[in-house]
Amino acid sequence: MASLRTYFAIYVVLMALAISKFAFFEVAFLSYEQAIAATFVAAAIKISLIAGYFQHLREEPRPITYVMLTGLFMVLLLAGAATFSVWG
Repeated sequence: MASLRTYFAIYVVLMALAISKFAFFEVAFLSYEQAIAATFVAAAIKISLIAGYFQHLREEPRPITYVMLTGLFMVLLLAGAATFSVWG
């Protein structure tokens, strides 16, 4: 299990990423598309930190992690298919 210092550091990083999502849209040198892309990257980092540390996936046996990743892949696949069927 991670130490209290590790959890606090992750909390600070999560707060910085949450604030950065606002800053991406307020910075003048980023276009709207770049701000959206940066927001998605920040969200992916936040998801991996939360899943890895707060949901303790780093300490689970590897097959459980693979099941979680397979489920994530399936959700993304279904979301992509739904998007393609609506917009395609």
